[in-house]
Amino acid sequence: MADQVQFELVSPERLLLSQPVEMVVLPGVEGDFGVLPGHAPFVSTIRPGVIAVFEGGQVTERLFVAGGFAEVTPERCTVLAEETLPVAQLDRAALESDIRNAGDDLRDAKDDAERAAAEARIALAEAKIAAMETSAY
Repeated sequence: MADQVQFELVSPERLLLSQPVEMVVLPGVEGDFGVLPGHAPFVSTIRPGVIAVFEGGQVTERLFVAGGFAEVTPERCTVLAEETLPVAQLDRAALESDIRNAGDDLRDAKDDAERAAAEARIALAEAKIAAMETSAY
């Protein structure tokens, strides 16, 4: 496994993925970063975006992640994700509807907490739509 890194994707409910991969690219808060075997150890916060899993020099899986944390060691990359869904399962019409509904909630918000919740829903739905439209790899 010297030419692969063990990638594990964990949600609050369960282990979603555990497999050796050639490379994985993660959406860090300071920018996307790739993890290859022998990577320097570090921990990063993950922003909403796409995790790209590479095998044979190509992306084999694209997963939307709503946020979380990544721990990287020379042999392993573990992502603790708040929410994860394959990009192919995202539904544009449902996301656009959620943006409209959250916009209504934002206009009707009675306090800062309600405004913040509506803004967070809008930002997450917009990030999901961006993930559907982008295939950077």
